Amino acid sequence: MKKAFQNSGSVLLALLVMFSTFSFTVDKHFCGSFLVDKAIFSEAETCGMEMENSVDNCCTNEKVVVDGQDELKHTFESLDFEQQLFIASFSFSYLNLFETLPREVVPFKDYSPPLIVSDIQLEDQVFLI
Repeated sequence: MKKAFQNSGSVLLALLVMFSTFSFTVDKHFCGSFLVDKAIFSEAETCGMEMENSVDNCCTNEKVVVDGQDELKHTFESLDFEQQLFIASFSFSYLNLFETLPREVVPFKDYSPPLIVSDIQLEDQVFLI
């Protein structure tokens, strides 16, 4: 169970790094105020009503560029003191969550109880009522 959880966590983190560096463009074509086509990674198809005169043109194209992260290399020294303190204390407390407690030592575990020679309650005539 623990191994499967670690493997799925590793895959999830790898996908997170991959998608954080992934950049793409969304191209939208509007005719008036209506969205005619939307395309990712390619040009949006036009409605065919474009005019060469830009004053009378009712169609507009809109491009949204989503840039991915370029730098993935961060060092511990590039963080300020509060961030370093937080990371150090968080990692220390997180790692100590999974430490096992020492086994409890039972000093009389290897000794057998004394043999009962006679029933003391019967000899003393003491009974619970």
